[in-house]
Amino acid sequence: MLLIRGHGGGTALTGTLFERGERAPNFRGAPDEDAPYVWVCDAFYQVESGGQVQRIDGRDVRVAFEAPTPHGFDTREQAVAAAKEHLRTQFARVGVPESDVEIEVITVDPDERP
Repeated sequence: MLLIRGHGGGTALTGTLFERGERAPNFRGAPDEDAPYVWVCDAFYQVESGGQVQRIDGRDVRVAFEAPTPHGFDTREQAVAAAKEHLRTQFARVGVPESDVEIEVITVDPDERP
């Protein structure tokens, strides 16, 4: 399992990449169980009212969250590239330039998972 985390605007967003042989979440809308790599992460966008207030780049931004949408991929490279693009897009949706987003990939030891 990989945790892929984007940092930008003084905050962070982390998604999970389930790898070949790992058990990805099984819920309505999940990709085909045969997908060897499954990326799951929140999606959000800025709203004028309602939502949840987040402090981003020193300003309060109202953010509405969408249900996490899992995506299946055939290769690890495809999955990691799509995860990075997803994170950059989420930050751009709340005013953080994609070039200001730093991304880290964290390998989680299967024996250390909760």
